[in-house]
Amino acid sequence: MVVVTTGAGSTAVSWLLGVPGASLTVLEALVPYSASSLRAFIGYEPDQHVSGEAARAMARAAYRRAKALAPEETPVVGIACTAAIVTDRPKKGEHRGHIAWHSGKGHKTYSLTLTKGLRDREGEEDVVSRLLLQAVSEAVGVQPGIPLCLAGGERVEADGQGSPVARLLAGSVDSVAFHSDGRVETESLTQGAVLPGSFNPLHIGHERLAQVAEKTLSQPVAFELSVLNVDKPPLTEAEVLSRVGQFKGKWPIVATRALKFYLKARLFPGCTFVIGWDTAVRLVDPKYYGGDAQRMVTALREIHGHGCGFLVAGRIEGGVFHTLDGIAIPAEFRAMFRGLTERQFRSGISSTELRAKVKARKGAA
Repeated sequence: MVVVTTGAGSTAVSWLLGVPGASLTVLEALVPYSASSLRAFIGYEPDQHVSGEAARAMARAAYRRAKALAPEETPVVGIACTAAIVTDRPKKGEHRGHIAWHSGKGHKTYSLTLTKGLRDREGEEDVVSRLLLQAVSEAVGVQPGIPLCLAGGERVEADGQGSPVARLLAGSVDSVAFHSDGRVETESLTQGAVLPGSFNPLHIGHERLAQVAEKTLSQPVAFELSVLNVDKPPLTEAEVLSRVGQFKGKWPIVATRALKFYLKARLFPGCTFVIGWDTAVRLVDPKYYGGDAQRMVTALREIHGHGCGFLVAGRIEGGVFHTLDGIAIPAEFRAMFRGLTERQFRSGISSTELRAKVKARKGAA
């Protein structure tokens, strides 16, 4: 395992390292304590440093680090803790901790709320560290048997309640992967290429593009569906299941809460996004960043920092077939983009047009 803590939990690291033979289990222990250190570790600035979202991002990064450090085929787990406990100045918010683990078999997040003023820093550190050891135990399938010694009103909440899609819609997980063989996994790590879209409906143009991308990149392709929409309410659970159901037995698809590409890059580091010409235009046009060119540069730099790039398919617009060659991409980011020629892929199929045709047929009936 790789263990990463910030704010609290370092006592648990000491306990783990105090066991003879600890080096057979602990690959590395990290404490990214400053904001810049945490940002460097997970690859972005979380909205809140002490949150379930930050803990999950830390656990995913720790898992990737463990995979890189351990011998091939060795089962590994990433363990993460971020907490806000007693310090040398009063805290406005709750004293709390979020602990997450991520492995090849699953993941889990625990959120702990403590009673302010009940313990000193050492006491709160002890409780958080005990919960971290419980998480380690559960991650590796060992009965914990570690008392937390919580007071009345204090609680630990886990993210394991509800269906995977319900948890995604509630924000307690960041992604749900639906494999072509019917398996469903939360917070799985995707490698290769990712083809985002709304898939309302999935059509032959999407599938042809995925096939061309696989051949061009020599990588597997997964589809990605964001459950959030800029101008509309989030998809319902029924809508999500209906759309991902189109892929069963054909392609893997990952449902996420990532509306923007810099958010997608956080979930799919190292992946190539397969997009259309019109999406590529928006990616490099400050108009789509509120007219702020610096926001555009910041977003593209984050995408690049996660090792992601783009494979761009041409599109017919106004009777003209447009390709990547006609897009004014800033020189700093040109290497992130690769285009498909018209000969490699050309499709005039539109989901909007397909829906309109279906609606017209129903009206005629």
